[in-house]
Amino acid sequence: MPRAKKKERSMDLYEHIASLTTVEECCRFFDDLCAITELRAMEQRFDVAKMLHAGKVYTAILQETGASSATVSRVNRALNYGTGALGEVMDRVAEARAAAHPEENDN
Repeated sequence: MPRAKKKERSMDLYEHIASLTTVEECCRFFDDLCAITELRAMEQRFDVAKMLHAGKVYTAILQETGASSATVSRVNRALNYGTGALGEVMDRVAEARAAAHPEENDN
């Protein structure tokens, strides 16, 4: 059986993702679209990315997430040499949370 032709990136998918308006709607969308193993893998990689972005060391990340060292390394490469979108989005959400809850930032 011939291999399937490599498909172009589906911009339609990303347009639909960008149209999601709430966290709850996003959860429902991805629950319908993805297998639980796919969601857990993305969630684990995102947890790794947040921890790396926060400056945690590999050993702590490995213990806390259960991710493999290859996954941690791959995510680290994406954070340091990727498009920059992952770090930008994490910074944006952190800023929005800080603005929404300024009392938590008063020490």
